[in-house]
Amino acid sequence: SFWSTLKTEFYDRKEWRTRNEARKAVARWIEIVYNRRRRHSSIGMVSPVDFEAQLADQNGNKKAAA
Repeated sequence: SFWSTLKTEFYDRKEWRTRNEARKAVARWIEIVYNRRRRHSSIGMVSPVDFEAQLADQNGNKKAAA
């Protein structure tokens, strides 16, 4: 689950001086690490990064064939 991943991969590895510092760090982790790595059912159970790479490959192959 999301909360388990957050605790294991993020909270248990760091210490913050203030709650505000922790909140900003969590938001950054979610946006940069979790959302880009997590598989999405709407794009064929691949991560957004992998989906974009596949799309770029397909578009590159179409341009090369033209």
